[in-house]
Amino acid sequence: MILAKHSDYRQVEQMDEEDTRNERDEQKADDGYNGEDSSPLIAPQQTPPGALHKNKSICECEDFWTWNRVFKSHEVRLYGEFGKAAHFHPNWSNSTAGVKGDKVLNDGIYYWEVRVEQRLFGTSMMFGIGTSKARIHVDAFLNLLGEDQHSMGLSHKGQAWYNGTCKQYTKPFIENETTTIGLLFNGTNGTLTYYKDGVCLGIAFDNLNQIEDNLYPMISSTAAKTEMTLVNSRRCFTSLQDRSRHVILQHINSEEHIMSLPISRNTKEYLLEKAKQL
Repeated sequence: MILAKHSDYRQVEQMDEEDTRNERDEQKADDGYNGEDSSPLIAPQQTPPGALHKNKSICECEDFWTWNRVFKSHEVRLYGEFGKAAHFHPNWSNSTAGVKGDKVLNDGIYYWEVRVEQRLFGTSMMFGIGTSKARIHVDAFLNLLGEDQHSMGLSHKGQAWYNGTCKQYTKPFIENETTTIGLLFNGTNGTLTYYKDGVCLGIAFDNLNQIEDNLYPMISSTAAKTEMTLVNSRRCFTSLQDRSRHVILQHINSEEHIMSLPISRNTKEYLLEKAKQL
């Protein structure tokens, strides 16, 4: 139901790091787009993410969220501005650690980018979304996002995972090289699209609007001393009221001025809460 159609998926067992490296070495030296077995979930569109997160007709305002300090593995340390940098396995690693964002995605349209620093390696480093039931820590090396029906994600080895099933969605990322992954969640159409270093990879997952549980951004890693940082987050306006509140906050963000506005109490409370994040 969730993995985007247009190709057959093969069932893949969770493998340890050595087996996974051997499998990757055996793959053809192409970008994952040629041939029946390596066709993408949906044909990729060569559209830079800037056309999405800078184009005012699509994602027109900055969004404010960060990684959740409660819903994270004990092997994840958050630091930096608003805790947007996640450091995985600060000493050594014998497990898979994850963290969720504090943003509920359902019904909205959101774009965000995660920058991976140079330590890009290991069994699995993943980017995706999950429900409140998705696990955030496992004492084993595995593809955490997409291990079951509660989450889905893309690994740095180019595989899109959902419910224990994967598809070679794109070519493996170059290891030990800084990489930026963009994610576009469209709650209206029920799709999740990925971008890598400014190139659109196409839709990876669909039918997401059929999920009733809250969905949150997620990342995970098996590798020691790896780091991922939320560097850009934007959203679309959902209504005229939403747009109006955004315009107000662009000009007025002090408690005194907000409380003096001739607007409803609920709107004032919303503006006060959002003003704290500015």
